[in-house]
Amino acid sequence: QVQLVESGGGSVQTGGSLTLSCVVSGDTYKDYYVAWFRQAPGKEREGVATSHTRGGRQRYADSVKGRFTIVQDNAKPMLHLQMNNLRPDDTAMYYCAAFPSVAYSLDPSDYRYWGQGTQVTVSS
Repeated sequence: QVQLVESGGGSVQTGGSLTLSCVVSGDTYKDYYVAWFRQAPGKEREGVATSHTRGGRQRYADSVKGRFTIVQDNAKPMLHLQMNNLRPDDTAMYYCAAFPSVAYSLDPSDYRYWGQGTQVTVSS
């Protein structure tokens, strides 16, 4: 079993920045894929970014490329999502997830473990 707990959400104005964090615990003795997702009211959950704990390639949704960055801290272990130049359409509940059935997947149906989410609100 793996547990994930997100934090760092909040309210910012357009153009502002936030850093989300996700603490991963449990059966994490091996390398694995992690990802961030988001879900706005009335919309489907969408993949934001994913990477592997060993580093290397990262994958981002087109809507966040150049603005969001995944940062790994495997010593703790923690996963961060640095979000810059935020826009109102970034407003959503943000979730971290781990252990997908498909490498580098941004499809939420591929992920086995989820956190409870942290709210991000961007005002214009």
